[in-house]
Amino acid sequence: MGQFIYFFGAGSSEGDPARPDILGGKGASLAAMSRAGLPVPPGFTISAECCPVVERTGAWPPGLKEQVRAAMARLEEMMGRTFGRGPRPLLVAVRSGAAVSMPGMMDTILNVGLNPSLAGCVRGFWHDYADHIRMFARSVAGLTLEARE
Repeated sequence: MGQFIYFFGAGSSEGDPARPDILGGKGASLAAMSRAGLPVPPGFTISAECCPVVERTGAWPPGLKEQVRAAMARLEEMMGRTFGRGPRPLLVAVRSGAAVSMPGMMDTILNVGLNPSLAGCVRGFWHDYADHIRMFARSVAGLTLEARE
C-alpha cells in the first residue's frame, strides 16, 4: 500500500510542490503556498497516482479509503469541527486537478458534507443545499438542474 494522501496546512506540506505529476497543479500550488507560510486552509490532496489504478481495475487502490478517513479525522481535529454533523459542521470543497492546467475542464464541488440534518445549524441552509445539489448533479452526473425561487 502506497501513500495516496498528502496533507497540507499550518505552514507545512507532506507533498512535494515540485511534483505536479503526483499532486496535480492545484495540489502542488497549495503545498508550495503552505510551505511558504501563506495562510492556506488545511486540507489534503489525493494523489494522481490513484487514477491509473481506478482506470485499470475499476476500484479504489487498496488503503485509499483508510487514508482518506485518517486525513478527514486530522482535518476535523485541526478545525475543531465534525464533517457533516454538529452545530459547527466541517464542510469541504472537492476540486479536480491535473498535472497541467486545463481551464474550464476541471470541476469543483463546494460544501461537501452539507445535508438536511444541518438545517438548523447553517444560516441560509436550504439555499446553499440547493446550490450544492445542482453543482453535484452537474459535476458528477452531467445533469443541469434549474434554480427556482
